[in-house]
Amino acid sequence: MFVQIKKNVMTGIFNHALADFPNECCGFLYGIEKGKRIIDHYAPVINEQQGDQRRRFAIDPIDYLRAERQALEWDSQLVSIYHSHPLHPAQASEHDLAQAMPWFSYVIVSVFPDHIREIRSWRLDDQLPEFQEESITH
Repeated sequence: MFVQIKKNVMTGIFNHALADFPNECCGFLYGIEKGKRIIDHYAPVINEQQGDQRRRFAIDPIDYLRAERQALEWDSQLVSIYHSHPLHPAQASEHDLAQAMPWFSYVIVSVFPDHIREIRSWRLDDQLPEFQEESITH
């Protein structure tokens, strides 16, 4: 699967990750399916993780409801959740896998104090409890 992330969305994700560093940031990505996933909107949300936000994120269930409503307003689909990995690679973790749902793309940004190191996307395999990497284009 290919994921195309529009430039303004990519810039917004990167700015969010840098602004929330050293904590993990998180948010929603919206788009359409046309042979690939085309992401053209994003919506940052507050990391509601209790305790250490440098290694975990949590999204309030109310924010998921708001995200679904926002998708309808934009005549779009909620297709992805993004979050950052401060000082770590953009590799999906065991915790990420345990929280994952089929169909969503999970975009992860590796962030350091003054730069983004990488961005990668993962999708839960329908048959196996593991992630498959998705190619990202701009």
